[in-house]
Amino acid sequence: MTASQTARTTSRKTDIIAAYDSPRMFSRRTDWKLAPNRFTQVQQEVRAAGREVLDLTISNPTRAELHYDSESILQALVNPRALDYDPQPKGLRSAREAVAGYYGREHDEIDPESIVLTTSTSEGYSYVFRLLCNAGDEILVPKPSYPLFEFLADLQDVKLVPYPLLYDHGWQIDFPSLYKAVNHRTRAVVVVHPNNPTGSFVADQERAALNQFCREYDLALVADEVFLDYAHDGAPRPTFAANRDVLTFTLSGLSKISGLPQMKLAWIVTGGPSETESAALARLEVIADTYLSMSAPIQLAASALLDQRHSIQPLLLDRVRANLSELDRGLAKQRMCRRLDVEGGWNAVLRVPVTLSDEGLAIEILRKTSVLMHPGHFYDFPSDGYLIMSLITSLEDFRRGISQVLELLNP
Repeated sequence: MTASQTARTTSRKTDIIAAYDSPRMFSRRTDWKLAPNRFTQVQQEVRAAGREVLDLTISNPTRAELHYDSESILQALVNPRALDYDPQPKGLRSAREAVAGYYGREHDEIDPESIVLTTSTSEGYSYVFRLLCNAGDEILVPKPSYPLFEFLADLQDVKLVPYPLLYDHGWQIDFPSLYKAVNHRTRAVVVVHPNNPTGSFVADQERAALNQFCREYDLALVADEVFLDYAHDGAPRPTFAANRDVLTFTLSGLSKISGLPQMKLAWIVTGGPSETESAALARLEVIADTYLSMSAPIQLAASALLDQRHSIQPLLLDRVRANLSELDRGLAKQRMCRRLDVEGGWNAVLRVPVTLSDEGLAIEILRKTSVLMHPGHFYDFPSDGYLIMSLITSLEDFRRGISQVLELLNP
């Protein structure tokens, strides 16, 4: 090889390496800011300094110091049938019957054929978004709500359009804003029942209004019900899985129902007018058949894992109620902060004086008290003055953490 050929080859290699290092090699849908934000950096600094952090953001029930029936859970995974590969796009019939049985005992009768199993509600969202939307189509989502929606939408080339939840002696859907948000690219409305983090259920009159709205604009309804069983007053709330008025996709799973996020079993229940429901299920089955993401051991254990809800849900609800009572006792002794009404779920929203941005306040609390709370802007609260805390944190950590935070906020 001549010197000029070597030079050209070296130059070509340099160009290729530069191209692979360039962000232009990656899709715009993954063009996220990956550097840690200021809040995360401060968390790392506090922990690196060796300080004990009281974490009031815990959402993982397996790390919440609860007693699990480990023998029954592990035994359910030991099944010789797991050695046989029997791919079923919608999931094994036995697993779908177990999910249908859960609804039949706790809520409403559901046909197992209307159920598609997924590894997570996130995967369920991706299936539904792919089913309903072309690139650039829009989904209406509540605000405030869980921040994962943005990433899921980016990955499916879907645009999210928020509609507000308003707080006035409890949370309500702002229907005038919902009507203003819809256009010819809108494909569905998402509701979270109960919402995360507000803990508000969709009221019966709101459900009727949502069905009317979806009929008017030929939209689907997507209902996230992962916290449905955690009504603080113990009164069961109706599931959207029984909704037949419009095409409805109801998402839930073991993560919250049985407090088993590591077992990776979730589902989509499809309902609605029979012809539309059948067409949707046929297409969902093809999407599911393309990935076949469910593992045999988990599907075969579905019934036993769902049965774990009978023991773990009372423990979680006791924890939630005890921490909420502890919070209320602390708030009764001061004047600067108050909590917003909450009906269900695992979180509480604290209304605080606006002396800093929510992120700035959360950072100040972490630095001065070593207590970790989420700023409201993580959940798209419309203004500053909100802190979010988990109600499944251990009782002692919650008591200590809340005491220190309220002392700091009430000088």
